[in-house]
Amino acid sequence: MSIEIDVLNGNASWPLAEPLLDAVWPDHVLERLSWRDVKWAHADLRVLIDAPDGSGLACHVGIYFRTVTWNGHKVHVGGIGGVATREDCRGRGYASIALDAAVATMRANEAVKFAVLFCEPHNHAFYEARGWHRFAGEIWCEQPGGRVRFEAMASFVLDIVRAPRQGAIDLCGLPW
Repeated sequence: MSIEIDVLNGNASWPLAEPLLDAVWPDHVLERLSWRDVKWAHADLRVLIDAPDGSGLACHVGIYFRTVTWNGHKVHVGGIGGVATREDCRGRGYASIALDAAVATMRANEAVKFAVLFCEPHNHAFYEARGWHRFAGEIWCEQPGGRVRFEAMASFVLDIVRAPRQGAIDLCGLPW
C-alpha cells in the first residue's frame, strides 16, 4: 500500500481536518488540558495523510507562516500546530511522515529562518528525536484579552537557517 500525502490550503481543507481533530481532542479530553482556553490561529496550509486502507483521514499537521519578532528583530518563521493522528492509526509513522512534509514545505519558503511549535510534555521526546530544540526563552502572543506570555505548552524551535535557543519571541498574533 502507498501513503497519500496532501498539502492543502488551510481554510479550504478545514472541513477535512475538523472531524479528525475533534476525534483526537473531544470535549471531555479538552476540558482537562492546560491549553483548553487558548485561542489558536488558523493554519495557512495543512498536511493530510489518508489511511492506506481507505478508512479516511489518519493524520494532520498544520503549517503556519508569520513574521514574528525575536529580541525586537523581525524574522519570518514557520510554525507547526495541530499535530494529530487518529487513535487507530498511531504507531505507524504517520506523524513523522506528515511532520517531514511540513518541514520540507517550510524549507521551500526561502524567507523562513526557523520553525516554532508548542507541545505537551508527553511529546517532547518525539520532537527532540526529530531535531527540534527546547526554546529556553519567553514566547509572547495575542489572545482576546491582549498580549500575554504563552505558557500553556512548551515551545520548541527547529533550524531552517538558524533558530534561537533563548531570548524573547513575540508571535505578533495568535499562537498555533
